[in-house]
Amino acid sequence: MKYKVDKTIRPAYLQIYNQIKEDIISGVLEHNAKLPSKRLLAAETNTSTVTVEHAYGLLTDEGYVEARERSGYFVIFKSSDGFSVAEREIAKPSPQPLHSHSYPDFPFSVLSKTMRNVLAVYGERILEQSPGEGCVELREALAWYLARNRGMHITVDQIVIGSGAEYLYGLIIELLGRERIYGIEDPSYEKIQQVYRAAEVPLQSLKLSHDGIDSTALANTNANVLHTTPYRSFPSGVTASASKRFEYIRWMKQGNRYIIEDDFESEFSVSTKPEDTLFSLSGSEDVIYMNSFSKTISPALRVGYMVLPKSLVAPFRQRLGFYACTVPTFEQLVIASLLNNGDFERNINRVRRKLRKALSEHSSPLVKSL
Repeated sequence: MKYKVDKTIRPAYLQIYNQIKEDIISGVLEHNAKLPSKRLLAAETNTSTVTVEHAYGLLTDEGYVEARERSGYFVIFKSSDGFSVAEREIAKPSPQPLHSHSYPDFPFSVLSKTMRNVLAVYGERILEQSPGEGCVELREALAWYLARNRGMHITVDQIVIGSGAEYLYGLIIELLGRERIYGIEDPSYEKIQQVYRAAEVPLQSLKLSHDGIDSTALANTNANVLHTTPYRSFPSGVTASASKRFEYIRWMKQGNRYIIEDDFESEFSVSTKPEDTLFSLSGSEDVIYMNSFSKTISPALRVGYMVLPKSLVAPFRQRLGFYACTVPTFEQLVIASLLNNGDFERNINRVRRKLRKALSEHSSPLVKSL
C-alpha cells in the first residue's frame, strides 16, 4: 500500500482515514476489497494499531467498510452504479421507528452568562432590526463553525437565518418554485409533509430502506427536488450510508435537480468525526443545507439556518430579499457568542462523549474485539 502519516500533523488517524476513503471513492479499493490488517498498516505508517483501529472505526461508522468476524475489514462502498445495497444487507429487517431523542440540556449557567455578556457588549443594539438574511455576526460565526466541523467552505452571503426549519422550508419552496415536484422520505418527519401540502406543491413519497431512500424508488421518481435527512431520519432512525449519499449526488447531477439536506441532530453522532454532508461531498453544487439549534441549545430559541449554493444566492435576494429576518437580534448575537467562544462546541463534545461511553458499555464482545 502507499499510506503515509506526517507526524507533524495531527491527528494521525484522520490522515489514514482520509487516504483510504479517497482510494475507496476513486475506485482504487473496489467493492469487497480487503483492507490491510491493523498490524500491517500500523507498521507501514509507523503508528500504533489503536490509531489504525480508530481510522477503520470511522470508515465503518460512515459505511465505507465493514468488519467481518475473523476476516478483517472489507469495502462495502459502491460508486459505479445506482444501487448501494451490499449482498449481505438484503435480508436486513426494516428499521423500527424511534422516539425523539432526548439529550442533556445546554448548561443554563453558560447560556445566562452569555446573555449577560451580550447585553453588556452590545447594549441597545440588541433592539435594532436584523438584516433580512440575519446578523452578520451570526453568519460569520456559522461560516467558521461549518468550515471547522463539517468541511463546508462557504461565504457569509450564502447563509440565511430563520425562525426554525418550518419557516425555512417555506422560503425554499418560494425560491425553487411551486411547479417543481418535491420528493420526501417515507416515513418522514410529519411537519415536512405538512409544510409541502400546505404550500400545495406536487409531492412524492419515496420509500426508505435500511440505508436511505430505496434505490428503485429514487431511480423511478419524477421529482426534481429531493428533501432528505441523511443522518438519523425521523421517525425511522435510518442513516444514509456513504454509498447512498453518493447515489443522491449522482441523482442530483442528472440535470436541473436540487437536494435539500436536512442535517437535524447530526452534531450528536457518536462517531469521533462528524458525518460528511451532502453539501461538502457534492462540492456544494445544487445542495441546500439546513440545520437548527433546537436540539443543540434549546427549542425555545426557534433559530434555524440554511446554506445556499452560490448559484442561488442572487436569485434568493432578487425574489425573497424583501423578507425581514424572523429571529430577534439579541438571540442571534447570543448564539454567535456561543459559537465564537467555544462554549457551543464544548457542550456538543461533552454530550457526544457521554453517548459514546453509553454505546461502548452496551456494545457486543464481537464489536469490541474488532
